Amino acid sequence: MAEADKSRGKAAGQGADGSGLSSLSDADLVTRAQGGETHAFDILAERYADKVHRLTYRVLRNEEDAQDALQEAFLSAYRNLKRFEGKSTFSTWLYRVAMNAALMKRRKRREGMVSLEEPRDREEGQITLQIADWGRGPVEETLNDELRDALDRAVQSLPEDLAQVFLLREEQGMSNAEAAEILDLSVPAVKSRLHRARVALRDYLNRFFADRAARERSTTDHAPRPLE
Repeated sequence: MAEADKSRGKAAGQGADGSGLSSLSDADLVTRAQGGETHAFDILAERYADKVHRLTYRVLRNEEDAQDALQEAFLSAYRNLKRFEGKSTFSTWLYRVAMNAALMKRRKRREGMVSLEEPRDREEGQITLQIADWGRGPVEETLNDELRDALDRAVQSLPEDLAQVFLLREEQGMSNAEAAEILDLSVPAVKSRLHRARVALRDYLNRFFADRAARERSTTDHAPRPLE
């Protein structure tokens, strides 16, 4: 029996340590992993580690939390792999697991935070993420650390349903169809949530620039005047 197993492994191009599996497709690796070949899942984890890390980091904006969510995602995927029925691609299923793991961590950090306003009284096609020109200097001057921090805070304050879509579409560069599959939504629902996220972020950043302009005016008004 052992010799037969070795022969089957060699025929499949697989060594005792799982070498040779890296050339297999995701579907083949999933099938093998579901059958108990742990090396097959190791290859899948290695194949998607960087992409999943980028996703968890974008959600959490903290390296330690992102790494924790990454580990939790792969552990959850491994434990639940036999439930994966192949109705979607493995990568889509894994991204969904990773998104859930990251959001679980994010919820723990969001206690006491207030969600952004979500205006809904305008036509979807009329709104884009346009920021009022509150700055006095060139665009390069406004795109500083303060603004990036404000944008991070704005994204972190979005309701989860809007944040998920915004992160997948705007930061991960996925299409509406890809985001819809990962989040188990319709494409129109993804478009609607993306629109609402853009509106909320635009309003938040407009308030940020207005406050900054007011602070600059206040500083100028209280500056000592030169002697005549």
